[in-house]
Amino acid sequence: MSAADFATLFAESALVEWPLTAALVAGMTVGFTVVWAVTRHTRRVARENADELIAVARREAAVAAEELKQKAEEEIQRRRNELTREFDQRVIDSEVRLREIRAHEESLALLDYQLEQRHERLNRENAAVKQARDAIRALSKSVRKRLEGVSQMDADEIRRALREEVLLECQDELRALRRETLEKSESELEAEAQRLLLATTQRLASKPNNDFTSTIVQLPSEELKGRIIGREGRNIKTFEAATGVTLLVDESPQTVLISCFDPVRRQVAHSALLALVKDGRIHPATIEEFVKRAQEEVEMSATRAGEEAVGRLNINGLHPEIIKLLGKLKFRFSYNQNVLDHSVETAFLASMIASEAGLDPDVAKRAGLLHDIGKAVSGEMEGSHAHIGAEFIKRYGETPIVVNAVAAHHEEVKPETVYAGLVILADTISAVRPGARAESMTSYVKRIERLEKLALSLDGVQQAFAIQAGREIRVVVAPETVTDDRARELAKELRRRIETELQYPSAIKITVIREQRFTETAT
Repeated sequence: MSAADFATLFAESALVEWPLTAALVAGMTVGFTVVWAVTRHTRRVARENADELIAVARREAAVAAEELKQKAEEEIQRRRNELTREFDQRVIDSEVRLREIRAHEESLALLDYQLEQRHERLNRENAAVKQARDAIRALSKSVRKRLEGVSQMDADEIRRALREEVLLECQDELRALRRETLEKSESELEAEAQRLLLATTQRLASKPNNDFTSTIVQLPSEELKGRIIGREGRNIKTFEAATGVTLLVDESPQTVLISCFDPVRRQVAHSALLALVKDGRIHPATIEEFVKRAQEEVEMSATRAGEEAVGRLNINGLHPEIIKLLGKLKFRFSYNQNVLDHSVETAFLASMIASEAGLDPDVAKRAGLLHDIGKAVSGEMEGSHAHIGAEFIKRYGETPIVVNAVAAHHEEVKPETVYAGLVILADTISAVRPGARAESMTSYVKRIERLEKLALSLDGVQQAFAIQAGREIRVVVAPETVTDDRARELAKELRRRIETELQYPSAIKITVIREQRFTETAT
């Protein structure tokens, strides 16, 4: 009840029974106060408990909600991943199926093309079969007619007719064989050629080059010049007439120069003059005697040199005149290379290459030795030394194979056998190998300088060095301005310019170097 109701009740009871009522009122007041205080305390405790329970419930609810949220997010993420995987798998499956479809389309297209090709081939084969059938029918008719005519032919006519028929039938096979031979891989041929050349050059040990035959005669005293000239030049005129050379007596101290294009005559004059100077009796009679003696000595020396060359090569059956003429090559030189030594070396090379290639080494050796014999023939004969030498050895019974190899070694005549090609190859190797031939120091230096200047004239070239006695040029380009492709083009351009603007023996290797270097120093 409320306080107002309680007060009203209390007033009404007070009027009835005041004393009793007053005590009761006092007791009730105290009890009400106590009850009110207890109730208020209880309510406060209950409210606090309720607030605490509400806070706990809220926290538990928040935790549960967070867990439910996490579970929901995990479930959503799981489902999303599953859907993503399923989508990726479907994409992959679709791409695979698309590829399969495309492959099937390509295979179908290929099958269509193959069917078309097969159809065309069948048509061609049918046409060929029809043509062959017609040809066979025509051939049978011709054979029938031919058989009818064979009865009236003799054995020689029948043999000739069969030969012509076989040749006609084998033409296709011969063309196929020729085409198969020509289509052989060039790389295999080049590798085989390199193997043969390496095996050949490794087996050959060449001696150093000789010097030119000396044409300068050293005199013991200056007085001998006058005696060589003689009264009114009789001695020198007699000497020149007997030897066929020109004797130059100039102001050079104690020196006489012999000049002649024929090396054999020059050698005869050299030997005769040395003998006259040593003997001291210089007059026309003794000059002719000593010149004749020198000619005999040179002839004997040439014959001995020819026999030694033939003996080194173990060649049999050469005519004595060929051996004698071959020995005269001892006195000839080409770029400081002795022609006789060059011929012997060419013979060895040709023989070894023939052995490696499965050919007859004796034939190759014989042709290689005789290939330059025309250089020793007298100068009155006209024509190149290859032609002259071939005619000379042909006159003394050499085989057509050797004669053609000698005549064709400078490709003035068409090579008819493989031995001519062997001689050409061996002659080239012997002439262009490093150190085979020499040139004057002045021309050599000029060629080296011109080679380097030619390389330096190209744009982008920083340095150029000619090495390997001028057989290689190394070019350093600026890496900032020259790219790799441009460096490759520079090498090709330099090769073209060298080939068109320079005269050089053998070959020149071109190396273009492009590099960048970065250097740091740690202190």
